[in-house]
Amino acid sequence: MMTKVQVPLVAGGNAVEGNARSSSTPAVALLVGWLVPGAGHLLLGKWVRATLLFVSIGCMFAIGIALQGKIYSPNAGEPLDMLGFVGDLCSGLLYLLARLVGWGQAPVLTAVADYGTKFIVVAGLLNIVAAVDAHSLASGRKRS
Repeated sequence: MMTKVQVPLVAGGNAVEGNARSSSTPAVALLVGWLVPGAGHLLLGKWVRATLLFVSIGCMFAIGIALQGKIYSPNAGEPLDMLGFVGDLCSGLLYLLARLVGWGQAPVLTAVADYGTKFIVVAGLLNIVAAVDAHSLASGRKRS
């Protein structure tokens, strides 16, 4: 005699896991992950990934500052400056700290300082990618 077995039609195979998540957890993981690099993953219990993200993004930002890179300020002038501002703003609290302390306010006069500016912008872009990854993990769209 054969018995029927019902299999849940949820990607990942666990129907209860997707329903048990809080609807605010993905938004919190995104916001916290944006403010502090790697904090969204730390919130989800992925401490190794959180540590790697915090160290790599923090080091990229610090190297950019050490190379006398420019921190963009909000303005409505040049389109590339606006894109640089968005990239810097994606660094979260690192950007706010740099603006408060006054880092990156000197004009870029050398090629090394221009590389530093790119390090700072890329650190911000990497941070926003990591925050979106934490959101995807928290919402269940991505498996760890």
